[in-house]
Amino acid sequence: MGLQEHKSSAPQHIRCVLITVSDTRTLENDTGGETVLQWLAQAEHVVLDREIVPDDPQRIRVLLNQLTQRESVDAILMTGGTGITRRDQTFETVTEMLTKTLPGYGELFRWLSYQEIGAAAMLSRATGGLLGNKVLLTMPGSPAAVRLAMEKLILPELPHLVGEAKR
Repeated sequence: MGLQEHKSSAPQHIRCVLITVSDTRTLENDTGGETVLQWLAQAEHVVLDREIVPDDPQRIRVLLNQLTQRESVDAILMTGGTGITRRDQTFETVTEMLTKTLPGYGELFRWLSYQEIGAAAMLSRATGGLLGNKVLLTMPGSPAAVRLAMEKLILPELPHLVGEAKR
């Protein structure tokens, strides 16, 4: 089966959970999370839940483990915690839990980001892969980074990724 056949047979309305990793964001000021919601709504995907969790590996692990048990969840999209500060622990926490990695996601994100912001793109540790049969993609929390990830990478491939993850 070719790429177009894979894409055409993929589910079209993906059931997502949005997680913002932050010690300071709330639903009222989570601009990155709000940007994800807008892009998902525009693509007619379903947001099952929206969570804000502190940048604490144990709390992130518990939440991700709970989500792996939910059959209704196709994809988990995470914003925040992908930088290099002492508190940024999303990368380490997520990568140790992934059952399959998608190195190309982070590589493409940084390449596209480099075209917009230059060498500072190397500070992003956006990553992705599969958590069981769930697609899990992380991105920085800034609205500009979210827009880039959603527009150029996530939305064009999310149905295809979920379709392949379920096979």
